[in-house]
Amino acid sequence: MTLHITGDEAADRLLTENPLALLIGMLLDQQVAMETAFAGPRKIQERIGSVDAATIAGYDPEAFVDVFRTTPAVHRFPGSMAARVQALCAEVEQEWGGDAAAIWTRGDPSGTEVLRRLKGLPGFGEQKAKIFLALLGKQTGFDGDGWREASGSYGDADCYRSVADITSADSLAKVREHKRAMKVAAKGA
Repeated sequence: MTLHITGDEAADRLLTENPLALLIGMLLDQQVAMETAFAGPRKIQERIGSVDAATIAGYDPEAFVDVFRTTPAVHRFPGSMAARVQALCAEVEQEWGGDAAAIWTRGDPSGTEVLRRLKGLPGFGEQKAKIFLALLGKQTGFDGDGWREASGSYGDADCYRSVADITSADSLAKVREHKRAMKVAAKGA
């Protein structure tokens, strides 16, 4: 299945074909629009020629911050997010042999196990890990036992809560509306 998250065909193709790019996009998905976050791996690829764990982990940290700062910026917080991406890539390289997909494929893991693995990654807390697990289950074919339960409400069918539910411009609008409603509700509480 081809992902349709960014509205940019090349960026979406990279997310679909490169598991590390998808993982990096999820990491970047904070304090910027979802499309901006998930387009980040394509910008990195264009600027350094690769979205590869060893290449990114070994990239000069100051030069990598410059990659993030180049207009259009990869993220609004280039220093901290460049460091997080490098830490994530170092973890993928050291613990998963450079293969991001191994996080959800090695050993035919259950949804609970994949959630545990994701939460162990730099920059992935409980919520981000659950959203990514739902994205894997809903859009990439991951079918580990119990993935819906492990991803909590993000795994619910026919809902529009997160990037896991974006498959078109219409579903993007529904996810945005849900997020807006959640912000309004939070302000009222």
